[in-house]
Amino acid sequence: MRALLDVILLVLEYYVYLLIAAAVLSWLVAFNVVNPYNKFVRSAGDFLYRITEPVLAPIRSVLPNLGGLDLSPMVLILIIYFIRLIIAYYIYPNVF
Repeated sequence: MRALLDVILLVLEYYVYLLIAAAVLSWLVAFNVVNPYNKFVRSAGDFLYRITEPVLAPIRSVLPNLGGLDLSPMVLILIIYFIRLIIAYYIYPNVF
């Protein structure tokens, strides 16, 4: 059971990295630092969009519209860290 919890914690940690990468890539495309018509940039952006958007869309629908500022990745990262803390401090020590 501890191995399963370790895998869950690891997946949550990697998902945070994917959220950060998606946010940085969206900034780079928005400020024309990278070319969105580049094949690698397009495939990386498509992959990050498909991985993160199903979780970010419900959060965006709840948050108020702040113009061009999207706080949904930050809210999701805080939720993930909260889940990781609950697993690490309350569930993991009680599993044999």
